[in-house]
Order: sequence, then C-alpha cells, then structure tokens
Amino acid sequence: MELRQLSYFVTVAEELHFGRAAERLHIVQSAVSQQVRRLERELGRDLFDRSPRHVRLTAAGERLLPEAREVLAAAERARAAVRERGTLRLGTSNGLGDHLDRVLDVFAGLAPDTAVELTSAPARERLAQVADGRLDAAFVRAPEPAPGLRVVPLWQDPLVVALPAAHPLARHEEIALSDLAALPLGITDRRSNPALVDLVVGACHAAGFEPAPGPVGGSLQNTLAAIGTGSLWTVVYAAHARALHTPRVAFRPVRAPGLSLPTALVIGAGRTPPAVDLLVRACSADPAPLTSGDHES
Repeated sequence: MELRQLSYFVTVAEELHFGRAAERLHIVQSAVSQQVRRLERELGRDLFDRSPRHVRLTAAGERLLPEAREVLAAAERARAAVRERGTLRLGTSNGLGDHLDRVLDVFAGLAPDTAVELTSAPARERLAQVADGRLDAAFVRAPEPAPGLRVVPLWQDPLVVALPAAHPLARHEEIALSDLAALPLGITDRRSNPALVDLVVGACHAAGFEPAPGPVGGSLQNTLAAIGTGSLWTVVYAAHARALHTPRVAFRPVRAPGLSLPTALVIGAGRTPPAVDLLVRACSADPAPLTSGDHES
C-alpha cells in the first residue's frame, strides 16, 4: 500500500468520477484507475461500485475512506515537521560558557531545522517567561518549585574564589575559606540571587567567620576590576573562571564542602513541544557536565 494509492483513492471518493479525479491530480485517468485497481487487489476488496452511469463507494470503500484521510494527514504533518524551520526560545544564565556551547551543538545535531533564540534575563523573569509561554525553556540555578513549571535537574556548578593576583593567598593552589576572613566579600545583592548569596555566606559561617561586607551588586566585570586593584574577594563558577583572562585576578579552588549550586532546565508542566524534548536530550547527552556562570543565577 502506497501513499500515492491512498491519495488517488481519496480523490476519486470525493469526486465519485475517475475523470474529474484525474483532472484534480493533474494526471491521466488511466493512471488513476490503475493505482486504485492495485490498491483493491492488495486489500482483496472492491472499493468502488463502477457502472457506466456512476461511481459509488462500496462498504469496504466507506470504511477505508476516513482511515486513508488520517494516514494522508499524518504524512503531511511529518513532511511539515521536516520542512518547516521552527524556533526554540531558550532563557540562559550568565556565564554558562562552553557548557551552553556543547548543549547547543548536540541540539543542532538532533534538530538541525530548529533555530535557537537565546534570551538573557534575571532568574525570576526567566521563570515568569517560561510560565506564560514567552520562553520554551530556561536554564536556572537552584530554582524553586513553582506552579505550572517542571524542573529538570542537570548538573552541579562548583564555585572558585577570585582574589587579587598580588595577594599572598594567590600563591596557594587551593585556599581554605577561613583564610579569606580578613578580606571583604564583594557579591551580588541577595535580592538578585538569594541562592548564591545564602550559599556563600552560609559557607563562611560554617568556616567560623562572618564575611566582611564589600561592594554589593554591579557586574562581574566591575567586581573583578575592583579585586584587581585592592583587597577584595568574590566567587565565580569554575568553568567561567577558566574562560576569563584577567592578569590582576587569581582564581583558586576553595576548601569548603558543598560550595556549588545545581543548574536545572525549567520547562512548562504541560505537554512539551518536540524541540523541548530534544533539548532535554541534548542536556543529558552533554559529555562533561560543566560548571559555569557569574554573579547572576
């Protein structure tokens, strides 16, 4: 059974005339008759009651007609899915770096005809945009459960310390968090990223000190510039640190258990589009779950 045969059968069933069906199909009448006969032989049933005066569907033809239409409609949907270039609207966290590159590379292999539109926004806004449909999905660090959203855990993002390259501690390959007690901490405002601020301050408390307050808020670029000119420290996601080139700032691992944040993909709680399912697969296929980011969640 071929799609062409079903198409010819449906056209004849709608016209109830082989000549008019051939005109609609822009082929000769004999070709239509031949393909319909082949379909009848394959099914072992006459689909049309033919007479010199009329063409009518037999009982078998009437049963086949809705099924044939459904098959042809499914075939057209399949063609459209391949033919049309869709768009995946994806919210990103600052500093995802080469992790995002790897995910997008895998996704491009899974969905070569789908364009990706990246949107950068604060975490709360990303969540709101996924909830109301403006975004199909979003990367968010340490997201809170919310109605209408589904959280797909992905990987952990460990943090490293950024401190002045000229500071004596920068000579160490690894730093104990308690060694930073005398230096002011420059970090984003808690309202902008409560998960990050609570994690870092909590780790300082566990290490036995209250971090000295430094500059609050501002971009990571400005914070690193301030670190390079004086005694100040901050935290940066490890993979992002590897991509930064700031000679006056040193990035060092820190001895502090649990100093990392989980990254997740947030999607709508309802039925997900095929492109979103492929994005989840691309994240799972990422060969090296990575860490990256900066002051924003």
